[in-house]
Amino acid sequence: MKFYFMGICGTAMGNAALLLKKQGHEISGSDSGIYPPMSTVLQDAGILIFDGFNEDNIKEAKPDYVIVGNAVSRGNPEIEWLLEARAFSMISLPQMLAERILKGRRNVVVSGTHGKTTTTTITATLLQAGGRNPGWLIGGVPIGLPSGSFLGDQSEPFVIEGDEYDSAFFDKRSKFIHYQPQILILNNLEFDHGDIFRDLQDVKRTFSHLLRTIPRNGHVLVNGDDVNVRSLLPVPWTTVHTVGIGEENDLRICDFSEGPDGSDFRLQWKGEDWGHIFWQMTGEFNVRNAAMAILASVLALDLAQPNAEIINALQGFMGIKRRQETLVEAGGLLVMEDFAHHPTALAGTLASLRNRFPDRRLIACFEPRSNTATTNIFQKDFTNALIHADEVLLGAVHRAEKITRDQRLDTDKMVHDLMDCGCLAHAFDSNSNLLAHLQHHIDCSSCDPVLVCFFSNGGFDGVPSAFVESLKVTFPA
Repeated sequence: MKFYFMGICGTAMGNAALLLKKQGHEISGSDSGIYPPMSTVLQDAGILIFDGFNEDNIKEAKPDYVIVGNAVSRGNPEIEWLLEARAFSMISLPQMLAERILKGRRNVVVSGTHGKTTTTTITATLLQAGGRNPGWLIGGVPIGLPSGSFLGDQSEPFVIEGDEYDSAFFDKRSKFIHYQPQILILNNLEFDHGDIFRDLQDVKRTFSHLLRTIPRNGHVLVNGDDVNVRSLLPVPWTTVHTVGIGEENDLRICDFSEGPDGSDFRLQWKGEDWGHIFWQMTGEFNVRNAAMAILASVLALDLAQPNAEIINALQGFMGIKRRQETLVEAGGLLVMEDFAHHPTALAGTLASLRNRFPDRRLIACFEPRSNTATTNIFQKDFTNALIHADEVLLGAVHRAEKITRDQRLDTDKMVHDLMDCGCLAHAFDSNSNLLAHLQHHIDCSSCDPVLVCFFSNGGFDGVPSAFVESLKVTFPA
């Protein structure tokens, strides 16, 4: 069959296109932002990419199905032509995945406000280490796996991120409603995506709908320390396992500590020791991700407890790009990048960096980019999260012109509030000005150790890579 992807260079869309290609289908697609690494991977796989959106692209491709990404909306010329011509079938990406990839498989769906990509990657890594051939679809770039998507054997589990965001402009259900979980991880729950959810109760409602899709022979793994998650219980039609630090949890995280080289912890399953683990990841949130992944792997592989291969794979887990990823270390300067774009994730990552590098001056560069982060919904929360840094550099609000001033994140006020709390802060009207400030004020030859961490769920207009390139002038390889 022929499939055409609108928005093919997005991480999820591109990896899904590769899965269909592996099944033997003919794939093409279009996008307005064609750039490596995804464009290179797709083209190397023999997938035709059209530059820009135009109805002639679809006419040339003659697909059986047009798969529409949730970043594509009304007004797009290809969408408008499809709706008028009715010449080709149009479906959302989650619907396609349900019908072509997930059908008939033992699906492990990873949901929650934070940590989905990391937990999905750990779970896929552990299942593979258990001697099986699982499939997976990851919304990021895993360091230790061969790619962000893999079909695996039809008889083996498939691990996928379960996003609560809507499926497409014509399908406003959360993506995860389509995913048919046999094992569901619900890692945490907070208000987010203020552009599609009214409040926390609205977010809870869509998660409660997801829970209703779990079969009676399935399993739900919930964060027993999260009051919002626990409010969704009981779920009497299936088996529920609690995971967390509290003594009442089924799988308990004990004796967590962290330092510059990583973190360690112990796991206890209903009082039984499951092992002591040391790994290079840090942060209490990542330890919970690991605990969820271990339990999901044990259940998916029908084991009584994690075997040595699973434990060893976890201890050797290499992480994911843009999750506390080190970009460069030059002289006294360490530069990192992280995907955090919600106040809780931002605060957790900064706290972890403090624990790992207590002697370094911590500079947080934050780009307000997501549909929620660009508004003032979390203004106070972002301010409170960024107080963990010694200095804060606030980038330009992404597409600020599309948000009314009374609803837009006020970075000047954030600077004022941060300064009142004793935190040095600056706001910039362009990300290029933030880059210039860094290049002018950061002296990597200084004896004072400094950590600069960039936070964004997008590209930050290339500032992180440009800053790293500028360091090579001073510290050539």
